[in-house]
Amino acid sequence: MAAVFTSRQAIQITGISQRQLAYWRKSGLITPSNQTSGGHSRYTFTDLIALKTIKRLIDAGISLQKIRKSIKALTHTLPLLKHPLSEMSLVATGDIILIFHEGAAFETLSGQEWILPIAQIQREVEQHKNNQKEVPGMQRELFPEIKSA
Repeated sequence: MAAVFTSRQAIQITGISQRQLAYWRKSGLITPSNQTSGGHSRYTFTDLIALKTIKRLIDAGISLQKIRKSIKALTHTLPLLKHPLSEMSLVATGDIILIFHEGAAFETLSGQEWILPIAQIQREVEQHKNNQKEVPGMQRELFPEIKSA
C-alpha cells in the first residue's frame, strides 16, 4: 500500500494551515484519497502535490475562486486527468493560470494556446523564400489566393 499521511503531516509538509486544509476539504477543493475506518482523513503523495500547488497559486495572487474554476475547466477539458494539479505543470502569471500539457501551454479557463510556434513559422518563411526563388523573372501575383474568373 502506498504511503498515506495524516492531516497533521500534510500540514507540516505543505506549509498550509489547519484552517485552510479544513476549509478546502469542506468546500470540496481537495478531497483526501483515503479515510481510516474511524473517518480520519489520510492524504496520498498525489494529494500533497495538489495541496502544495493550491498553496503556491494562492501565494502567487490567484484567487481561490479562480483556482476552483480552473480545476473544474481542466477536468472538463481533459477528462482523462484524475488529478490535474499533480499530473500537469501549472504556471501562474498575474491572475492567469497556464498549464503545460503534451508540449503546449494553455490558459486553464479559456483553453487558449499561449506558445507561438516560432520554429514552425521559421520553416514557413524558408519555404516561402524557396518558392519565390523557383520563379525568377516572372511577375508574381499580388493576391495569389484570389483566382481570376
